[in-house]
Amino acid sequence: MECSDYKNTTISSLTASLINSSSSFSNIVSATTTSELSPKSILSNTPPSPPPQVILSPCAACKILRRRCVDKCVLAPYFPPTEPLKFTIAHRVFGASNIIKMLQELPEEHRADAVNSMVYEANARIRDPIYGCAGAIFQLQKQISELQAEFAKAQAEILNLKCQNSNLLALVCMEVSEYQENSTSLLSSDHINDYGNNTSMCLEDNSVYAAWEPLWT
Repeated sequence: MECSDYKNTTISSLTASLINSSSSFSNIVSATTTSELSPKSILSNTPPSPPPQVILSPCAACKILRRRCVDKCVLAPYFPPTEPLKFTIAHRVFGASNIIKMLQELPEEHRADAVNSMVYEANARIRDPIYGCAGAIFQLQKQISELQAEFAKAQAEILNLKCQNSNLLALVCMEVSEYQENSTSLLSSDHINDYGNNTSMCLEDNSVYAAWEPLWT
C-alpha cells in the first residue's frame, strides 16, 4: 500500500509540473507571437526599402554612336533622345568628333544656334551635294532681287499715278477758274446793257416832255 501511494504521489506531482511547464511555455509562445505580429514590431523589423532608381536614357548622339552617355555629355542638351534624326543628319556631314570639337570651342549661349546651323547646312548638303547651303542662299538672294525689282516698279507706277492725279486736279482747277471768269464777265456785260437801255429810255422821256412843253405855255 505504501508503494502504491508513493507511486500515485509521484505521478501526480510529475503531472502537475508538466501542466505548469506547458502553461508557462504556452504563455511565452503567445507573448512572443503577439509581440512579433504587432504593427510596430513589423515596421521595426522590416528593412528600409531602397530608393527608386532613376533610369536616364542616353542622348540621341550617344545612342547612335553606341557609347555610354556621361553626366556632362556635351551633345546631350542639343540632341535629345526624342530627336535621333537631328544628330543623324549632322553626323552624316560633319562627323561626331568635329561636332564635339566645334561645341567645345564655343560658349554655352551660342551652342544651340551652332547646332541648328550645322543641322540646316547638313540638310542642304544632303539635298544639293554640289552647292549645298550656298545654293539655298543663292536662291534666296535671287528672290530678294526679284522682289526689289517688283517693289521699284510698283513705286514708279504709284509716282506716275500721283503725277496724273495732280495734272488732272490742276486742269479741273483751271476750268473752274475760267468758268468763274466767264460768268463774271457775262454778268458785267448784262449790267452795262441794262444801264444803257435805262439811259436811252430816260432821254426819250425828256424829249417827249420837251415837245409837249410849248403847248402848255
